Amino acid sequence: MTWLVTGGAGYIGAHVVRALLDEGLEPVVIDDLSSGHRGFVPEGVPFVTASILDGGAVEAAIRDHSVTGVIHLAGFKYAGVSVQRPLHTYQQNVTGMATLLAAMADTGVEQIVFSSSAAVFGAVDVDLVTEDVAKNPTSPYGESKLIGEWLLRDQAVATGLRHTSLRYFNVVGSGSSEVYDTSPHNLFPLVFDALLEGRAPRINGTDYPTPDGTCVRDYIHVADLAAAHVAAARRLEAGQPLEPAYNLGSGDGVSVRQIMDAVARVTGIGFEPELSERRPGDPPRIVASGELAARDLDWAMRHSLDDMVRSAWDARRASTP
Repeated sequence: MTWLVTGGAGYIGAHVVRALLDEGLEPVVIDDLSSGHRGFVPEGVPFVTASILDGGAVEAAIRDHSVTGVIHLAGFKYAGVSVQRPLHTYQQNVTGMATLLAAMADTGVEQIVFSSSAAVFGAVDVDLVTEDVAKNPTSPYGESKLIGEWLLRDQAVATGLRHTSLRYFNVVGSGSSEVYDTSPHNLFPLVFDALLEGRAPRINGTDYPTPDGTCVRDYIHVADLAAAHVAAARRLEAGQPLEPAYNLGSGDGVSVRQIMDAVARVTGIGFEPELSERRPGDPPRIVASGELAARDLDWAMRHSLDDMVRSAWDARRASTP
């Protein structure tokens, strides 16, 4: 079986490619390199430099490499920036999904794993987010991911498409020294940038109704996330039943202060974080349940917080000249 990985040169996508290879499956990558890196893709993996908005290129990639399934990770993922760039976000994430699905239909590919987002839920007021919690996205990014799930649902009704969507919050760590998070908006890169530049990392808000006053979030290791994508692909291959969507959650979460403490502990760099005001719209706690994914996708938190920090720090330092 050959799986087309859209966005396979990105931080998460490149880990999915490696997980497929580890399972003896054959990945093909399509990526426009707008945020991905060609060097993240292992040598020998077929690589197509193109946008998923180019339906002809997607069709050609599917036909040329006898693709039998798609793992869809390509997209514009910055929730905050999406508020300033809604049209770009919808073009990349909604038109991109529609174009991909059209190419799949035209080439007879009938199975897809969609890398969705917990942003579909928006600001929640429950202790544990389950799959059936109301969807009220608060950004164009979250809306575009929810529309992507709707497109899969509707295409399944129309054509029998077999699909599942994986939702998650904060992805950290590294499963390979060759791949690291290069996002300018994610917590770990921001903290590491500050430390490498001799600055103190910042905590935004210390007066939340949480045990230590800082926000609590789900942080999951990228290798665990990649394994879940491959498990979903395997079940689709085998014709086994899958839920329309799964939350890949930790069930308990960690606070920003706990992240900072772990970074200091693992790196050996003593620092006192700069304390700042709350950011507008940041909820005190968002943690998801992973029970359904544990049942069907062998989902588990296989890495400790220190594992997450250490692997991310080692990969980041390996990339620094």
